[in-house]
Amino acid sequence: MQPAIRNEEELLEKAVVRLNARLMGIIFGLILGAGLFLATNFLVIKDGSNAGPHLGLLSHYFPGYSVTFAGSLIGFVYAFGVGFAIGAILGALYNRLAEV
Repeated sequence: MQPAIRNEEELLEKAVVRLNARLMGIIFGLILGAGLFLATNFLVIKDGSNAGPHLGLLSHYFPGYSVTFAGSLIGFVYAFGVGFAIGAILGALYNRLAEV
């Protein structure tokens, strides 16, 4: 095999194997944020006598969060931040482990 072709194949393998850690963080953040937003608003619309006592416990970790529409917006921001951090760390860790 010619050296130029081999170098191109190695570059292609390295480019394909690597993940964009920032993009992975954004995707994880959007998924977690949207999940919390939708779960909170589902409970707000459902409006039971004691809507969301378990989900309301997140207010211990996310100051300002509550099972209300305004709380769902605050929760989205917090969950996005947590998801972004998790996704970015996982992406960076994957890239570190996948280095050839």
